[in-house]
Amino acid sequence: MTLFDRIKKLADSQGKSITSVEQDLGMSRNYLYKWKTMNPKSDSLEKVADYFGVTTDYLLGRETQDSPSWATEDDKIDLDKWLQSNVPMGFQGMDMDNETKIKVRAFLEGVFWEDKQKHRNDDNKK
Repeated sequence: MTLFDRIKKLADSQGKSITSVEQDLGMSRNYLYKWKTMNPKSDSLEKVADYFGVTTDYLLGRETQDSPSWATEDDKIDLDKWLQSNVPMGFQGMDMDNETKIKVRAFLEGVFWEDKQKHRNDDNKK
């Protein structure tokens, strides 16, 4: 998957077009499309990563995936979407009500935020 493909996938997952992302970021029209054939400036790459809440390493395809080798993109589940869904959930045989789902989501946000900051700090040390 290319840099542009990752950006397109992120935009699609948020119901946005590439053009609207460019507008939101104050970029000229077709600016992101140019990334199909040329490398972006680091500040522009950081802007896009911050916009989508991902790392620049993710956009560049450098982040390691913990998914099994047989897993496809269709096999992955976005935890946020899952927790917001109406799918019945439980833990150790106990049903999870909406209040508990909210608490679990808040906890996971903290865990992922901490991990994101750690990776950002590691990148700054290089």
